[in-house]
Amino acid sequence: MANSAQARKRARQADTQRAHNTTLRSALRTAIKKVRTAIAAGNKADAQAAFQTSVSVIDRIADKGIVHKNKAARHKSRLSAAVKAIA
Repeated sequence: MANSAQARKRARQADTQRAHNTTLRSALRTAIKKVRTAIAAGNKADAQAAFQTSVSVIDRIADKGIVHKNKAARHKSRLSAAVKAIA
């Protein structure tokens, strides 16, 4: 464990930041899940609305460095293709 005051403070800050990043990552997964459930239901209008909101969430979390920008782009591309594929 940390011995100096500085190291103890950094450990506290790391715990706080880790918890914050976890909530953001969870929000990302929830946004993606909402689009996938709308796609599975076959409702194109709901899927497009969910996709639009999820794109902003994905971009915001990628900008903060929680996930890599390429991973965010991959998610957006695959979700967009799935929404377009709904008959």
